[in-house]
Amino acid sequence: MNVSHEQLKRTALNNAHRQLGARMIDFGGWDMPVTYAGTIDEHMAVRTGAGLFDVSHMGEIEVRGAQALALVQHITTNDASKLQIGQAQYAGLTTPQGTFVDDLLVHKLSDEHYFLCVNASNTDKDFQWIVDNTKEFDAEVENTSGKYTQIALQGPRALEILQPFTNVDLGAIKYYWFANGTIDGVPAIIARTGYTGEDGFELYIDPNASEQIWNGLLEAGKPVGIQPCGLAARNTLRLEAKMALYGNDIDDTTTVYEADLAWIVKLNKGDFIGRDALARQKEQGLTRKLVGFEMIERGIGRDHYPILIAGQQVSQVSSGSPAPYLKKNIGLAYLPMSHVAIGSQFQIDVRGKLTAAQVVATPFYKRSA
Repeated sequence: MNVSHEQLKRTALNNAHRQLGARMIDFGGWDMPVTYAGTIDEHMAVRTGAGLFDVSHMGEIEVRGAQALALVQHITTNDASKLQIGQAQYAGLTTPQGTFVDDLLVHKLSDEHYFLCVNASNTDKDFQWIVDNTKEFDAEVENTSGKYTQIALQGPRALEILQPFTNVDLGAIKYYWFANGTIDGVPAIIARTGYTGEDGFELYIDPNASEQIWNGLLEAGKPVGIQPCGLAARNTLRLEAKMALYGNDIDDTTTVYEADLAWIVKLNKGDFIGRDALARQKEQGLTRKLVGFEMIERGIGRDHYPILIAGQQVSQVSSGSPAPYLKKNIGLAYLPMSHVAIGSQFQIDVRGKLTAAQVVATPFYKRSA
């Protein structure tokens, strides 16, 4: 879909990105920064110091009511009953076939209030899907995406940069937990989550305070080499960490088990949308699975490049790119079960040249504790 520049949605930080010289692109109908100084510099800043991302295009959906938990349990694959107030979990929003409507983060704000963070391109679809499945529950669903700017501060130096700005003891927030507090005097949800494979925080704040906090964090992070980061670095960082991207690695044709995300499926929690299909697939076994690969021969297996085994195309690359920190060419793809073992080799058609690749252990990158 081609959207004219005037029709693109803009985050509250749009002017800040332009002042920083960002290269802007149409990303799912949003005018978003793809890069500032350069993808490699931004990627390496996050791995070694800190990077700041505007992820305000992501969607926020809130579920409230006496049966808020029952609704969240009905629509997601993970077990939200295990969450304590102030805790988050990764989950799948699934179809009756066990395939992805979306992947999302579920945050428990109170016993009757859950805060869902969903993918930008899926927000309207997800909201409608949830509303359509709410009828039998005493719960209200609201799309509150416009109420928040979401900023991600990621990297090993993120905590020391953010701590002077907030009244919350950041060290006390465990991974996949969050706290309500203030940042530079502005009310905020501060979550120790991210999409980079590094430590860091995702901050949900009032859009009117966006530039104040964005500029303040960039200034405070200068001594440790902070960089504003665009979507390109976000993509290479999440790929090194083997975090799935909706539309590439997961969609409504791939099941949660096929996506190698069995850990977010809790069949024993009770019924949920897609449970029967997933239970059946678990019992019968998979025919394909998402794996990580590394190029053996020179070449980059980019998104959508054909994958061949014994001369026959069996799949295509779902995500593929050079990995700036690892200095390797890596990717993700669905392969038949005969070829998912580590060390299994196959070929990728790299612009007409058949190029060897092999399955490797994932995540490709794992930060030291």
